[in-house]
Amino acid sequence: MKILVTGGAGFIGSAFVRHMVKKYPHYHIINFDKLTYAGNLDNLREVAHCPNYEFVRGDIENLNFLAWFLKHVDVVVHFAAESHVDNSIGNSLLFTKTNVVGTHSLLEAARVAKVKKFIHISTDEVYGDIMEGCFKETDKLAPNNPYSASKAAAEMLVKSYVKTYKFPAIIVRPNNNYGPFQFPEKIISRFSTRLIQNRKVPLHSPNPVRTYIHVLDTARAIDIIMHKGVMHETYNIGTRDEFSNLEITQKIIAFFGKDESYIEKVDDRLFNDLRYSVDYSKIKALGWEQEISFDEGLRQTLAWYAHNTWWWENFPECQYNK
Repeated sequence: MKILVTGGAGFIGSAFVRHMVKKYPHYHIINFDKLTYAGNLDNLREVAHCPNYEFVRGDIENLNFLAWFLKHVDVVVHFAAESHVDNSIGNSLLFTKTNVVGTHSLLEAARVAKVKKFIHISTDEVYGDIMEGCFKETDKLAPNNPYSASKAAAEMLVKSYVKTYKFPAIIVRPNNNYGPFQFPEKIISRFSTRLIQNRKVPLHSPNPVRTYIHVLDTARAIDIIMHKGVMHETYNIGTRDEFSNLEITQKIIAFFGKDESYIEKVDDRLFNDLRYSVDYSKIKALGWEQEISFDEGLRQTLAWYAHNTWWWENFPECQYNK
Protein backbone atom coordinates (compact mmCIF):
# COMPACT_ATOMS: atom_id res chain seq x y z
CA MET A 1 0.00 0.00 0.00
CA LYS A 2 1.25 3.47 -0.88
CA ILE A 3 0.09 6.19 1.55
CA LEU A 4 0.57 9.93 1.08
CA VAL A 5 0.53 11.95 4.30
CA THR A 6 0.07 15.69 3.81
CA GLY A 7 1.62 17.81 6.54
CA GLY A 8 3.74 14.84 7.56
CA ALA A 9 6.49 17.08 8.96
CA GLY A 10 4.09 18.78 11.37
CA PHE A 11 3.33 17.71 14.91
CA ILE A 12 0.51 15.16 14.56
CA GLY A 13 1.41 14.29 10.99
CA SER A 14 4.99 13.37 11.88
CA ALA A 15 3.81 11.22 14.80
CA PHE A 16 1.54 9.34 12.40
CA VAL A 17 4.34 8.95 9.85
CA ARG A 18 6.77 7.60 12.47
CA HIS A 19 4.11 5.18 13.71
CA MET A 20 3.23 3.90 10.24
CA VAL A 21 6.79 3.59 8.95
CA LYS A 22 7.84 1.51 11.95
CA LYS A 23 4.69 -0.61 12.21
CA TYR A 24 4.17 -1.37 8.51
CA PRO A 25 7.52 -1.94 6.77
CA HIS A 26 5.65 -3.30 3.75
CA TYR A 27 3.78 0.01 3.26
CA HIS A 28 5.34 2.90 1.37
CA ILE A 29 4.80 6.12 3.34
CA ILE A 30 5.20 9.43 1.48
CA ASN A 31 5.51 12.58 3.58
CA PHE A 32 4.21 15.50 1.49
CA ASP A 33 4.88 18.81 3.23
CA LYS A 34 5.41 22.46 2.29
CA LEU A 35 7.70 22.96 5.32
CA THR A 36 6.10 26.13 6.65
CA TYR A 37 7.16 27.44 10.08
CA ALA A 38 5.68 24.46 11.97
CA GLY A 39 6.93 21.78 9.57
CA ASN A 40 10.26 20.29 10.61
CA LEU A 41 12.08 17.34 9.09
CA ASP A 42 13.92 16.88 12.39
CA ASN A 43 10.62 15.37 13.58
CA LEU A 44 11.31 12.43 11.24
CA ARG A 45 14.97 11.75 12.02
CA GLU A 46 14.31 8.29 13.43
CA VAL A 47 12.67 7.09 10.19
CA ALA A 48 14.37 9.30 7.59
CA HIS A 49 16.60 6.49 6.34
CA CYS A 50 13.97 3.75 6.39
CA PRO A 51 13.47 2.18 2.95
CA ASN A 52 9.67 2.54 3.16
CA TYR A 53 9.78 6.30 3.88
CA GLU A 54 9.93 9.09 1.30
CA PHE A 55 9.77 12.86 1.60
CA VAL A 56 8.37 15.09 -1.14
CA ARG A 57 8.30 18.84 -0.63
CA GLY A 58 5.17 20.37 -2.09
CA ASP A 59 2.03 22.45 -1.68
CA ILE A 60 -1.48 20.98 -1.42
CA GLU A 61 -2.69 23.85 -3.62
CA ASN A 62 -0.61 22.52 -6.53
CA LEU A 63 -3.52 20.76 -8.24
CA ASN A 64 -1.76 19.77 -11.46
CA PHE A 65 1.19 18.13 -9.74
CA LEU A 66 -0.99 16.30 -7.23
CA ALA A 67 -3.42 15.03 -9.88
CA TRP A 68 -0.42 13.39 -11.57
CA PHE A 69 1.38 12.28 -8.41
CA LEU A 70 -1.67 10.74 -6.71
CA LYS A 71 -2.21 8.33 -9.61
CA HIS A 72 0.39 6.18 -7.89
CA VAL A 73 -1.10 6.55 -4.37
CA ASP A 74 -3.68 4.31 -2.67
CA VAL A 75 -4.55 6.34 0.44
CA VAL A 76 -4.30 10.04 1.34
CA VAL A 77 -4.18 11.06 5.01
CA HIS A 78 -4.66 14.82 5.09
CA PHE A 79 -3.11 16.63 8.06
CA ALA A 80 -1.76 19.72 6.30
CA ALA A 81 -3.34 22.83 7.83
CA GLU A 82 -2.80 26.08 9.65
CA SER A 83 -3.83 25.17 13.19
CA HIS A 84 -3.10 27.87 15.78
CA VAL A 85 -6.21 29.80 16.85
CA ASP A 86 -4.27 32.92 17.88
CA ASN A 87 -2.72 33.10 14.40
CA SER A 88 -6.13 32.72 12.77
CA ILE A 89 -7.42 35.74 14.65
CA GLY A 90 -4.50 37.79 13.38
CA ASN A 91 -4.38 36.45 9.80
CA SER A 92 -7.63 34.67 9.02
CA LEU A 93 -7.26 34.79 5.22
CA LEU A 94 -4.22 32.51 5.36
CA PHE A 95 -6.34 29.91 7.17
CA THR A 96 -9.04 30.06 4.49
CA LYS A 97 -6.40 29.73 1.77
CA THR A 98 -4.62 26.74 3.30
CA ASN A 99 -7.41 24.91 5.09
CA VAL A 100 -10.25 25.46 2.63
CA VAL A 101 -8.73 26.14 -0.79
CA GLY A 102 -5.87 23.73 -0.11
CA THR A 103 -8.23 20.96 0.96
CA HIS A 104 -10.43 21.57 -2.09
CA SER A 105 -7.41 21.33 -4.38
CA LEU A 106 -6.30 18.09 -2.73
CA LEU A 107 -9.81 16.62 -2.93
CA GLU A 108 -10.04 17.37 -6.62
CA ALA A 109 -6.63 15.87 -7.31
CA ALA A 110 -7.54 12.76 -5.32
CA ARG A 111 -10.86 12.45 -7.17
CA VAL A 112 -9.20 12.74 -10.57
CA ALA A 113 -6.51 10.26 -9.57
CA LYS A 114 -9.12 7.85 -8.16
CA VAL A 115 -7.45 7.28 -4.79
CA LYS A 116 -9.00 4.43 -2.85
CA LYS A 117 -9.35 6.22 0.50
CA PHE A 118 -9.06 9.78 1.82
CA ILE A 119 -8.73 10.36 5.58
CA HIS A 120 -9.43 14.00 6.45
CA ILE A 121 -8.05 15.17 9.80
CA SER A 122 -10.31 17.83 11.28
CA THR A 123 -10.68 19.01 14.91
CA ASP A 124 -13.12 18.90 17.81
CA GLU A 125 -13.26 22.70 17.61
CA VAL A 126 -15.67 22.52 14.65
CA TYR A 127 -18.47 21.78 17.13
CA GLY A 128 -17.94 25.01 19.08
CA ASP A 129 -17.97 24.81 22.85
CA ILE A 130 -20.20 22.80 25.18
CA MET A 131 -20.74 23.48 28.88
CA GLU A 132 -21.92 19.98 29.83
CA GLY A 133 -21.75 16.59 28.19
CA CYS A 134 -19.95 15.62 24.99
CA PHE A 135 -20.43 16.19 21.29
CA LYS A 136 -21.33 13.21 19.13
CA GLU A 137 -20.31 12.92 15.50
CA THR A 138 -23.87 13.65 14.40
CA ASP A 139 -24.11 16.98 16.26
CA LYS A 140 -24.23 20.17 14.21
CA LEU A 141 -21.09 22.18 13.60
CA ALA A 142 -20.93 25.65 15.16
CA PRO A 143 -17.33 26.94 14.95
CA ASN A 144 -16.54 30.16 16.80
CA ASN A 145 -13.17 31.33 15.50
CA PRO A 146 -11.56 31.65 12.04
CA TYR A 147 -9.45 28.51 12.53
CA SER A 148 -12.34 26.24 13.47
CA ALA A 149 -14.54 27.86 10.80
CA SER A 150 -11.94 27.06 8.15
CA LYS A 151 -11.78 23.45 9.33
CA ALA A 152 -15.58 23.18 9.30
CA ALA A 153 -15.63 24.61 5.78
CA ALA A 154 -13.06 22.02 4.72
CA GLU A 155 -15.30 19.30 6.15
CA MET A 156 -18.22 20.63 4.11
CA LEU A 157 -16.14 20.25 0.98
CA VAL A 158 -15.22 16.68 1.92
CA LYS A 159 -18.88 15.85 2.53
CA SER A 160 -19.90 17.46 -0.76
CA TYR A 161 -17.44 15.21 -2.59
CA VAL A 162 -18.85 12.21 -0.76
CA LYS A 163 -22.40 13.07 -1.83
CA THR A 164 -21.70 14.26 -5.36
CA TYR A 165 -18.91 11.93 -6.45
CA LYS A 166 -19.30 9.05 -3.95
CA PHE A 167 -15.78 10.03 -2.93
CA PRO A 168 -14.15 7.49 -0.52
CA ALA A 169 -13.56 9.78 2.47
CA ILE A 170 -13.58 9.48 6.26
CA ILE A 171 -13.46 12.49 8.64
CA VAL A 172 -11.57 12.44 11.94
CA ARG A 173 -12.05 14.95 14.79
CA PRO A 174 -9.41 14.69 17.57
CA ASN A 175 -9.18 16.47 20.93
CA ASN A 176 -6.23 18.73 21.82
CA ASN A 177 -3.02 16.80 21.16
CA TYR A 178 0.20 17.09 23.16
CA GLY A 179 3.56 15.34 23.11
CA PRO A 180 7.14 15.67 21.83
CA PHE A 181 7.88 17.69 18.67
CA GLN A 182 4.96 20.10 19.15
CA PHE A 183 5.88 23.57 17.91
CA PRO A 184 6.16 25.92 20.94
CA GLU A 185 2.97 27.87 20.35
CA LYS A 186 0.44 25.67 22.20
CA ILE A 187 0.10 25.80 25.96
CA ILE A 188 2.14 22.71 26.96
CA SER A 189 4.97 23.13 24.46
CA ARG A 190 5.17 26.90 24.82
CA PHE A 191 5.03 27.00 28.60
CA SER A 192 7.55 24.21 29.07
CA THR A 193 10.15 25.82 26.78
CA ARG A 194 9.73 29.18 28.52
CA LEU A 195 10.11 27.69 32.00
CA ILE A 196 13.23 25.80 30.92
CA GLN A 197 14.63 29.25 29.99
CA ASN A 198 13.51 30.58 33.39
CA ARG A 199 10.92 32.81 31.71
CA LYS A 200 7.37 33.52 32.85
CA VAL A 201 4.44 31.87 31.09
CA PRO A 202 1.76 34.09 29.47
CA LEU A 203 -1.62 32.76 30.64
CA HIS A 204 -4.32 34.64 28.75
CA SER A 205 -7.33 33.00 30.39
CA PRO A 206 -7.35 30.53 33.31
CA ASN A 207 -10.91 29.22 32.88
CA PRO A 208 -11.28 27.48 29.47
CA VAL A 209 -11.31 23.69 29.72
CA ARG A 210 -9.69 21.45 27.14
CA THR A 211 -9.51 17.67 26.78
CA TYR A 212 -6.04 16.30 26.05
CA ILE A 213 -4.80 13.24 24.20
CA HIS A 214 -1.22 12.12 23.62
CA VAL A 215 -0.23 12.40 19.98
CA LEU A 216 0.83 8.73 19.82
CA ASP A 217 -2.66 7.65 20.92
CA THR A 218 -4.05 9.82 18.12
CA ALA A 219 -1.66 8.24 15.61
CA ARG A 220 -2.82 4.77 16.62
CA ALA A 221 -6.46 5.84 16.38
CA ILE A 222 -6.01 7.14 12.83
CA ASP A 223 -4.23 3.91 11.92
CA ILE A 224 -7.26 1.94 13.15
CA ILE A 225 -9.69 4.23 11.34
CA MET A 226 -7.72 3.88 8.12
CA HIS A 227 -7.88 0.08 8.33
CA LYS A 228 -11.23 -0.55 10.03
CA GLY A 229 -13.25 2.66 9.72
CA VAL A 230 -16.50 2.66 7.78
CA MET A 231 -16.31 4.64 4.56
CA HIS A 232 -18.07 8.05 4.60
CA GLU A 233 -18.30 8.05 8.41
CA THR A 234 -16.92 10.56 10.93
CA TYR A 235 -14.97 9.57 14.06
CA ASN A 236 -14.18 11.57 17.19
CA ILE A 237 -10.89 10.79 18.93
CA GLY A 238 -10.74 11.77 22.58
CA THR A 239 -10.21 11.04 26.24
CA ARG A 240 -11.75 12.15 29.52
CA ASP A 241 -8.60 14.05 30.53
CA GLU A 242 -10.17 17.50 31.01
CA PHE A 243 -8.25 20.37 32.56
CA SER A 244 -8.60 24.13 32.72
CA ASN A 245 -5.80 26.29 31.36
CA LEU A 246 -4.86 27.15 34.95
CA GLU A 247 -4.72 23.49 36.00
CA ILE A 248 -2.44 22.66 33.06
CA THR A 249 -0.24 25.64 33.87
CA GLN A 250 0.05 24.58 37.52
CA LYS A 251 1.06 21.04 36.51
CA ILE A 252 3.78 22.34 34.19
CA ILE A 253 5.09 24.81 36.76
CA ALA A 254 5.20 22.13 39.45
CA PHE A 255 7.15 19.76 37.18
CA PHE A 256 9.87 22.36 36.69
CA GLY A 257 9.99 23.27 40.39
CA LYS A 258 8.60 26.77 39.91
CA ASP A 259 5.82 28.63 41.73
CA GLU A 260 2.89 30.72 40.57
CA SER A 261 4.98 33.88 40.47
CA TYR A 262 6.01 32.54 37.05
CA ILE A 263 2.45 33.05 35.73
CA GLU A 264 2.05 36.29 33.81
CA LYS A 265 -1.56 37.26 33.14
CA VAL A 266 -2.03 38.64 29.64
CA ASP A 267 -5.03 39.84 27.64
CA ASP A 268 -7.39 37.10 26.50
CA ARG A 269 -8.17 36.30 22.89
CA LEU A 270 -10.93 38.31 21.26
CA PHE A 271 -13.05 35.19 21.81
CA ASN A 272 -12.25 31.97 23.61
CA ASP A 273 -14.35 28.79 23.61
CA LEU A 274 -14.96 27.68 27.20
CA ARG A 275 -14.99 23.90 26.87
CA TYR A 276 -14.46 21.18 24.28
CA SER A 277 -15.47 17.56 24.83
CA VAL A 278 -16.33 14.71 22.46
CA ASP A 279 -17.99 11.33 22.75
CA TYR A 280 -15.46 8.81 21.42
CA SER A 281 -17.45 5.59 21.82
CA LYS A 282 -17.47 5.13 18.04
CA ILE A 283 -13.68 4.83 17.77
CA LYS A 284 -13.62 2.57 20.84
CA ALA A 285 -16.02 0.24 19.02
CA LEU A 286 -13.29 -0.24 16.40
CA GLY A 287 -10.95 -1.52 19.12
CA TRP A 288 -9.07 1.64 20.06
CA GLU A 289 -8.22 2.43 23.69
CA GLN A 290 -6.18 5.22 25.23
CA GLU A 291 -2.78 3.78 26.18
CA ILE A 292 -0.94 6.80 27.57
CA SER A 293 -2.40 8.32 30.74
CA PHE A 294 -2.28 12.09 30.93
CA ASP A 295 -0.06 12.27 34.01
CA GLU A 296 2.52 9.92 32.52
CA GLY A 297 2.28 11.48 29.06
CA LEU A 298 2.72 14.98 30.46
CA ARG A 299 5.78 13.95 32.50
CA GLN A 300 7.36 12.30 29.47
CA THR A 301 6.58 15.33 27.28
CA LEU A 302 7.98 17.93 29.67
CA ALA A 303 11.09 15.82 30.22
CA TRP A 304 11.51 15.53 26.45
CA TYR A 305 11.53 19.33 26.04
CA ALA A 306 14.04 19.62 28.88
CA HIS A 307 16.37 17.02 27.34
CA ASN A 308 15.99 18.10 23.71
CA THR A 309 16.65 21.83 23.73
CA TRP A 310 18.48 21.38 20.40
CA TRP A 311 15.11 20.83 18.76
CA TRP A 312 13.44 24.07 19.87
CA GLU A 313 15.98 26.61 21.12
CA ASN A 314 16.65 28.13 17.68
CA PHE A 315 13.02 28.85 16.87
CA PRO A 316 12.37 32.64 16.84
CA GLU A 317 9.64 32.12 19.45
CA CYS A 318 12.26 30.73 21.84
CA GLN A 319 14.92 33.39 21.38
CA TYR A 320 15.48 35.18 24.63
CA ASN A 321 18.28 37.45 25.80
CA LYS A 322 18.49 37.26 29.57
